Amino acid sequence: MTEPRPASADRRLAALTVPPTARAAALLPRIARALDGDGDAFLPVPADDPREAGRLTDALPPGSVVDEAVAMIVATSGTTGTPKGALLTGSALVAGARATQDRLGGPGTWLLPLPPHHIAGMQILVRSVVAGTEPVIVDVTRGFAPEDLVAATRRMPAGRRYTSLVPTQLVKALDDPGAVDALRTFDAILVGGAATPGALRERAAAAGLALVRTYGMSETCGGCVYDGVPLDGVRVRIEPGTSRIVLGGPVVAAGYLGAPGHPAFSEPGWFRTDDAGEFDGDVLTVTGRLDEAITTGGLTVVPQVVEAVLERVPGVRACAVVGLPDDRLGRRVAVAVVRDAAADAPGATGAPTLESLRSAVAQELGPRAAPREMFVVDALPLRGIGKVDRRALLARLTGG
Repeated sequence: MTEPRPASADRRLAALTVPPTARAAALLPRIARALDGDGDAFLPVPADDPREAGRLTDALPPGSVVDEAVAMIVATSGTTGTPKGALLTGSALVAGARATQDRLGGPGTWLLPLPPHHIAGMQILVRSVVAGTEPVIVDVTRGFAPEDLVAATRRMPAGRRYTSLVPTQLVKALDDPGAVDALRTFDAILVGGAATPGALRERAAAAGLALVRTYGMSETCGGCVYDGVPLDGVRVRIEPGTSRIVLGGPVVAAGYLGAPGHPAFSEPGWFRTDDAGEFDGDVLTVTGRLDEAITTGGLTVVPQVVEAVLERVPGVRACAVVGLPDDRLGRRVAVAVVRDAAADAPGATGAPTLESLRSAVAQELGPRAAPREMFVVDALPLRGIGKVDRRALLARLTGG
């Protein structure tokens, strides 16, 4: 570790080009210096996507002066279309890495199959710095391929091994016997970035995979709640009257770049999320996004709650619920469905229909939450590293 520079020195933001290939390992010394407070803070931008890199640097301009404690600024995935820059201090990033290491059972080697300019991928690099290990990196330049995961796993040294996936990657891996065998060798497989359907978790458990569901965001240095239980030092509370999840502790960002006094950080040491949740004993369950709730005929419908029911219907591989404009109801509940390949095979029976989906939801949540329209799609539009892009989906379904 290097000596930090004098506190009087200005710290500015610099763009750091991060390749989604094995070359990303060469950035470990730069990351270590940033964690120590040496050199400029950096904004990770993708090396293989000039358009996205330009979008990030336009919104979060290099050269901006930042607090001396800030090590890096990581862009949110931007539900509004405009990314915000979470100010992550070196102490917050190290606290998250150490808490993860303690929860999982000690230091180990990480496999990185995620774009490293996102917080989930960057945290694997940070954890490797903290553990003193070198990550093995899967080239995701052309997307995630299970065979690449298998090959990368063969290059990992003996000892504890960890990785992190998003749900869409886990689906692909579970469809590939070789990838399943490779994943069985991991002591923990973190899954986050988006909600992990119950049926997918059951498939992973049946395959003998050591899955750990994570919850967190750029503003908390990535996942900070594992399987519903906060990491050491992390605090979670539910805001009375709104079900809003509020996260606190050493992993919380220092705010947003260029937005002092932002209401999400109005209480020092705490971050007000846009997620709703509830506790079952000491275990947190995330029930959905407050800003994605659908008001239909005076009833509030949370898309993720409906999706959790629909994903258990035979023939549904993935789905996303949105509210379409409706003259009578204000919004009507609609669902886009990706069907299992088996459901589309010649002579197959049991493909999901609007009637079967409505019946399933009505039995659990009541008829007013049931979808009134179904669209069959080949894939759901995604943003970031795996979240459903509901704005893009809504535009596609409405022709907007």
